This record gives sequence, structure tokens and C-alpha cells, in this order.
Amino acid sequence: MPRFLSAKPDSRLIPLPWDVPLDQWPTEHLVALPRGISRHVVRFVRVGEEVYAAKEIIESVAFHEYRMLQDLSRLNTPAVEPLAVVTGRADPSGKPLDPVLLTRHLEFSLPYRSLFFSGVRQDTVSRLLDAMVVLLARLHLIGFLWGDVSLSNILFRRDAGAFAAYLVDAETAELHTRLTDGQRAHDIDIAIVNLFGEFSDLEAGRLLDESLDPEDLVHQIETRYHALWHELTGPEEFSAGELYRIEDRVRRLNSLGFDVAELDINTAADGSTVQIQPKVVDAGHHSRRLMRLTGLDTEENQARRLLNDLDTFRARTNQQHVDEAIVAHQWLTQVFEPVVTAVPADLTGKRDPAQIFHEVLDYRWYASQREQREVPLTEAVHGYIRDVLTALPDEAMSPDTLLPLDDTRHLQNPFDPSEGYEDDEAPPYDPWEADALDPDTESLPAVLDIEALRRKAAGD
Repeated sequence: MPRFLSAKPDSRLIPLPWDVPLDQWPTEHLVALPRGISRHVVRFVRVGEEVYAAKEIIESVAFHEYRMLQDLSRLNTPAVEPLAVVTGRADPSGKPLDPVLLTRHLEFSLPYRSLFFSGVRQDTVSRLLDAMVVLLARLHLIGFLWGDVSLSNILFRRDAGAFAAYLVDAETAELHTRLTDGQRAHDIDIAIVNLFGEFSDLEAGRLLDESLDPEDLVHQIETRYHALWHELTGPEEFSAGELYRIEDRVRRLNSLGFDVAELDINTAADGSTVQIQPKVVDAGHHSRRLMRLTGLDTEENQARRLLNDLDTFRARTNQQHVDEAIVAHQWLTQVFEPVVTAVPADLTGKRDPAQIFHEVLDYRWYASQREQREVPLTEAVHGYIRDVLTALPDEAMSPDTLLPLDDTRHLQNPFDPSEGYEDDEAPPYDPWEADALDPDTESLPAVLDIEALRRKAAGD
């Protein structure tokens, strides 16, 4: 009988066929959802209305990743939510099976390959890199050393006109009180190597815009990361007559979506200069404000857009003198909720409510510009549903998101996109790779070799 380690147990998981290797599970327990490339067997398991990602992995790594994801959840950092580790598995003949790490499926999220199967445009790549850089900076702020930074280890959710990035793989991660500059540089180096390979792969598959060069793209990562890190943590010095720059620095951080919990201010002995340095920075400035006012739980850029519309509503209704919480309740019931409830039930899986509201505002603006009049919100909602939403793929849960636009090609295994398509040619024989995969060949250090770790755990 398997053992479950879980902080939030789900008893419906117990009857599942844990005595069967994950890649042989009956399809009635599985749901086809897009996922990234993984070195492990990964499946999405449906239990009632819940969907969990199940990853077969050796025991020590499973427990380590479970603890790391728990720490990220406790520190309110974007990552998939850990549910359980299932150990003590064995097949009917008594042969031990690897443990399974279970995480909750992140709704409306997609791996980068599913986002860009129709071709990666320049602006999309830029937004994707920005989301990854923000995630990496947030992790480093809390002392989290990732150790395996790549697009394949990130899930993306639409966030107004941008993307929000979530960590999905923490096998190699470490949590420290504070990271050294060398540790942060190590993560950046790993990101550059991994992303160069991923962008080169997209380029080879003709999915990358011809104007984009993988080498130029990965060097942007380092530039953007250092610029953001300096803004979040770097010192700033100015004359004693420029004290307004203290508030300017805080406002700049707020505009980036970060709150300053502590600011170190030092004045020169002669009082001529002042130096400031943020000491404690916390992400989620706009989303926390929107949550406090309306109870809506959104991504950061979505919250920024909704708050802007709330401010517009307040000005249009001439309620600048009214308490903000009262106006927020009016906006929620008179503006936001009517838009969301207008969406037919069969279309709600295409976008989350905050993203729908953002896209309706965009549709309304473009329609108003085109027709040279102010299009009413109700009219814009129906136009958006008719012209835009009905044509979008389902991002909540649908096997359709697995398929490319050319639907004449079929996946070899709809539950594992990494196995490729039925008409794919066999890869050319590579003797070096063949030797590297030979069980008698140990070309990698044991800490990086899954099979070596498995043999060590078995006492061989």
C-alpha cells in the first residue's frame, strides 16, 4: 500500500492505480493538457473536478522538490502548488516503482511551446523574457537559488498585455537567507545556456521570427535582469536639496509592481548628500491593493489595468470625495461583474475573468477609434464575445491546445507531447549519444545522473 505525504490530503487519490507505472496508467484517469519537455514521466490526473500534475521521480528528489515548492508557497512566490508525494509504490510482482510528486494544475497556464506553436513574434518573445526576468528577480530576493532556469521549467499565464511566469520545477533549487552575487550570476549563466538552446530549437523548427537571433535574445536576459535588480536593490545618492527623489524611487518601484517594506536612508556627516537603498522589497503592489478593495485575486498587470478602470469610474461618477472602498464596491457590481457574467458558460474556459475584462476594454478602445464614437461597455462586451472570444482556444483545460494549427499531424501520445508526432522521422544515429545512454557508461557526475542516483538508493 503506498504512503502519502501531504499537507492538504485528497482522499480521492488513494484508489488510483499506484501499482502501475505512470506511463501505463489507464486513460480514464488522465486528461490531455499541454506541458513542457521533461526528463521525467509527467501526466495530468483528473480527480473529480480537480486536475493534478503527477511526476514520477526518485524519492530524495521528490521530497526535496516538495519542500522547495512548499517554501515558495509560504513566501507567496509564483510557483505551482505542491499537493503530495506518493512513496512505497510497487507493481503486482513486487518490483519497486519510483515515487510520484503531485502538484495542483495551474489553471489558464501554458508551457512556452504551446503559447508559440503558431510562430514566435518579436513582441511576444520580449514579453516572455520580461516575465522570466521578473520571476528570477523575485526568487533571488527571497534567497532562492533555482539552479535550472529555463523556459521549459516555467508556466505562463496571460497578464493583461503581458505574461506572468510561474516556477514549475524545483529539483535543483536551494533556499538561502541571502544569495551572493556569485550565486545570482550562476543562475543567470544557466539561463543563458538553456534559453539559447530553446530558442535555437524554435528557430530550427521555423517557429521563431526571422528577425530574432537566439544569441541576441539570451544576452537581453542578462541586461534586463541587472537593470531590474539594480532598481530593486541598488543604492542611489543625491544632494540634500533633492529629497523628493526618495518618493520618486518608491513610486518607480510601485510602478514595477513592488512594495518597499524597508528603506535605508543615510545622510552625509556634513548633510550635503543623502543615500537611499531599498532593503526589503515585496512584489504584488497592485494585486494586493485590488484584493483589499474588491476581493479579486489577479495577476499584477491585470490588477493594474482593473485599478485604472476603477479610477476612471470614480472620476466619471464624480466620486473623488467618496471613500475608495465604497466606490470599489460600486465598480465591482456595476462594471466588472456584468462583463464577466455576460460570457456564456461554454466560453468561460478560454480566459480567466480578469483577462476577459482587460481584453473587453481593449476591444472597446479599438472599436471606439474605428467608429469615431464612444462605444458603450455593454455593446463592447457582446462584440468581444462574438468577434474575439468564440475564436480563441480553450486555455483552461482542453486537448485542442495540444495540437498545432496543422491538424493533419497527430501526436504519438496525446498525454505526452514530448514524444513527438506520428509522422516524425527517427532521429539520426549518433554514436556519442548512444554511448552516453549506455547503462555501463557514466559520462556525467553521479549527482546529475538519474540512473546513478537510483542505483545508489537501491544500495547497488
